[in-house]
Amino acid sequence: MHKLKILFFLFLLSITSFGQVEKSSDLYKLIREKDSLLFTIGFNTCDIKQFDNLVSENFEFYHDQEGVTNSKVAFISGIKSGLCKLQYKPKRTLAENSMEVYPLKKEGVLYGAIQTGTHNFYAIESDKSEYLTSVSKFTHVWMLENGNWKLTKGLSYDHKDFEKPFDEKLLFTNKNETERWLKQKYIPALGIGFIKDGKIEQISVFGELEKDKPAPVNTIWNVASMTKPITALVALKLIDAGKWDLDEPIYNYYTDPDVVNDPRAKKLTTRIILSHQTGFPNWRGNNADGKLSFEFEPGTKYQYSGEGYEYLRKAIEKKFKKSLEKLASELIFKPLKMNDTRFTWDKKMDSTRFAKWHTETGKLYETHKNTTANAADNLLTTVGDYSKFLVHILNGAGISTKLYNEMIAEQVRINDTKHWGLGWWIDENINSNKDFALVHGGDDIGVHTIAFIVPKTKQALLIFTNCDNGTDAFEEILVKFLGKDGEGILNIEMK
Repeated sequence: MHKLKILFFLFLLSITSFGQVEKSSDLYKLIREKDSLLFTIGFNTCDIKQFDNLVSENFEFYHDQEGVTNSKVAFISGIKSGLCKLQYKPKRTLAENSMEVYPLKKEGVLYGAIQTGTHNFYAIESDKSEYLTSVSKFTHVWMLENGNWKLTKGLSYDHKDFEKPFDEKLLFTNKNETERWLKQKYIPALGIGFIKDGKIEQISVFGELEKDKPAPVNTIWNVASMTKPITALVALKLIDAGKWDLDEPIYNYYTDPDVVNDPRAKKLTTRIILSHQTGFPNWRGNNADGKLSFEFEPGTKYQYSGEGYEYLRKAIEKKFKKSLEKLASELIFKPLKMNDTRFTWDKKMDSTRFAKWHTETGKLYETHKNTTANAADNLLTTVGDYSKFLVHILNGAGISTKLYNEMIAEQVRINDTKHWGLGWWIDENINSNKDFALVHGGDDIGVHTIAFIVPKTKQALLIFTNCDNGTDAFEEILVKFLGKDGEGILNIEMK
């Protein structure tokens, strides 16, 4: 019904109006003056007297987003409870050269006027800064009532809303500004760890674990495949200690029952596994029969595989008679004081701090609480803990220079701009100095995480999110913290 009323009203206007008057005319100047009183003084300063003086008792207001207001009393009441209660000071201006005035006459006698134009609405903050909030078209009908000009009809339509621009200096450091940014991105929670000059510079967590539950700085995240660099360093530390061998065949300690009769199983080594050259699929569950199998000769090309890391876990655990969890705790977690990091939902896991998984529309996934360690997936950690791990990698990882160089060396080529090392992929030539970055990400349902390490500048960056669209946050954060190097990494990652 409201739409029909508006269409009918616009039809009446079209058949009763004459051509617009010149801007130099008395009528144009008079309507411009009324407009100024109504908005420059009334609206912009919340001076209710102006509305009371200028608005007709028979006023009707049609808004394309908020419906119809049928009386002067309701209109002014809405201004008092809305406009005058805003946290910022509103301001309306007329778009330049947008105002037109059409006289309304009967038998040659002027009885009213139609005013059209474009509103520009701004918000003025307490620091006097202002920004455009919306633009809309308007049509006003002014009528002579007992010799006084009164606004009798108002239409506001074709609204275009604008978000408040973000303060780049505050973004990703200021809680309110960052969480406003997250809401626009539909990202529930965000964790950032920034390492500068080889030391932790910033640990921040923004947003919510789930609706109405703020995420604390020690939020626990499932970081998906960012488990793999932890597993890789366990193996490298055992190698560095002379207790394990990078190129010794794994079958000396373990062979998966699914490939026990395949001679290619004897070619698997730690080097091949950590650089994703096993020939295995990512997960055996992807195969029709659910069994592990080789898709090509180990060591001949790259194919990402979580199964390979699980294969390595089982071999290491069999030799050392210790779980991966215990080995990681002895070699990494305890020395680095990563007290909130674990492979499973054990008794010490504080579920009240867990960043629950979300779809891109904000719906919750069911939380999977893994009770057995997986060498490739589902590590539980905090931004602070994993940042300590990045610092450790950045400062040599506690292994020999020779082995560290093996970790970052080209084990297998991925494409013309990156290669796999041992546990990390390497983005090459990220800047004009041909520096490189170690990178690893984690992607599962409701989880997107990533870490970047730039050894030359002693910088590293960690990003955790808990939603399917978490990657939407990566670009701006990467460039914000790593500058030109971040732009170089971004160019490589987007190829």
